[in-house]
Amino acid sequence: MDIEISKLIGEATAYDKKRLLERNKPKSWLKSVSAFANGDGGTLLFGISDENGIIGLVDAEKDAEDISEAIKTKLDPVPAINLEFREIDGKKLVVLNVFAGQETPYYYIGDKQRIAYVRIGNETVVADRLQLKNLVMKGSGRTYDSLSSSYKFEDMAFSKLKSVHYKRLKRSFEDGEFVSWGIIDEKGYLTNAGVLLADESPMRQSRIFCTRWNGLTMTSGLNEAVDDVELEGCVIGQLQDAVSFVRNNSKKRWWKVDDYREELPDYPERAVTETIVNAIIHRDYMQMGSEIHIDMYDNRLEVYSPGGMVDGRFIQQLDPLTVPSKRRNPLLADFFHRLGLMERRGSGMKKIIEAYRQYEHLTSYHVPEFASNISEFHVTLWNLNFEDAAMGRIISQNNEEVFANDSPKFANTLVEFANDSPKFANTLVEFANDSPKFAKEFVKATRRIYKLISQNPQIKSVQMAENMGLSPRQVQKYLRRLQDLHKIERFGGRKTGGWKIIDEEYEGFFDRI
Repeated sequence: MDIEISKLIGEATAYDKKRLLERNKPKSWLKSVSAFANGDGGTLLFGISDENGIIGLVDAEKDAEDISEAIKTKLDPVPAINLEFREIDGKKLVVLNVFAGQETPYYYIGDKQRIAYVRIGNETVVADRLQLKNLVMKGSGRTYDSLSSSYKFEDMAFSKLKSVHYKRLKRSFEDGEFVSWGIIDEKGYLTNAGVLLADESPMRQSRIFCTRWNGLTMTSGLNEAVDDVELEGCVIGQLQDAVSFVRNNSKKRWWKVDDYREELPDYPERAVTETIVNAIIHRDYMQMGSEIHIDMYDNRLEVYSPGGMVDGRFIQQLDPLTVPSKRRNPLLADFFHRLGLMERRGSGMKKIIEAYRQYEHLTSYHVPEFASNISEFHVTLWNLNFEDAAMGRIISQNNEEVFANDSPKFANTLVEFANDSPKFANTLVEFANDSPKFAKEFVKATRRIYKLISQNPQIKSVQMAENMGLSPRQVQKYLRRLQDLHKIERFGGRKTGGWKIIDEEYEGFFDRI
């Protein structure tokens, strides 16, 4: 069999086949032409059996003429095509190449119908309401994140964006850049990208739900969720807070080697960060009532993002190392790129896999897994320390583990480390005396306090209490604890001063990625 034909047959999404030209049922194959034109293009082969055998056509030249005529009269607009003949073992085939269209949607018109089709995996299906909206935007040269919203620029604040911009690029964010970066339109209204970057983003479907489950499933019955949080507001802050959530609910295995420490986190932070960045950038924000979900279990971390692959293919049918990055929200992607939070080109999946590859030698190593369908994308990251959990270990209250061994060196490591760092030793005692309920509430309150300080360093404790729905006394207790742990500090006077975050794990996030 011809090599190129064999390759086409293996490409499920970009290929379809017909035994012969069904002149009386043109919809049977014209719907594939519509789908290819509405997507990334594709090839339709005439003269191929259902079992992928070469059977050829009786009159290939006449079939080609009828194919061209049917496309001209029954598709609107008419897509760009190329017809060619192939002969294999004396049998003639007609190869119909359909190019990706720029004037989507491309409709099939016939039988008193006007229908647009799309390609999902290896099937051609009728475009649903959301897909049709996306096709209309594509045909007009627009994307969802570039559309104007009903929110005015002067009603929103962008302190998080400005602070991260200065931290990453070492210069202030100028007012003129709001227009040049596509955050506001010519009438002073925010684009959808601008809404997503505002401090208090009103876009409800941009939230991230994070949950640490106790056990291997949501229904393990072991006190259900250990920790949970709902993240909203600026998507840049959501990225930071989501990675912090994973880090706060992870442990580290470590051991002393000569005069330094070897560490093994549950999940490589680069893989976690890349997974969440891709979920934020590539998700379908037109799916109302749907959010990104980050679910942590004992053995894995799962990230669900609304919206399948942009071209309709299923990632589980492809090689994630070679899949090119296609951006559903290019304005948002460009913004993250300019801030150095992602690359303009290249597959995020490849970087996730590469972040794990340095741990291939471990018995607990599992390759990250990806799965998608028409409306969802899933990523599973495996806990590098899970299969070693049966070993003896000493667990600290600082989310770190020391795995025991027959050697006294390992048994003494925790004591040695604690003696090296009095602050760490005091933290262990302090947290050990807290009730589990207080510890959980303190972690949640810390996230909220960090966010409020990031948005307004001069914020008062009374304002924090009102925003968090807590009593001023409780908030002051949390603030004192954070000061004692050297996570935040107070600067200036009582009336004109403010708060500064000095937690290196939190503030250093953008330096590490």
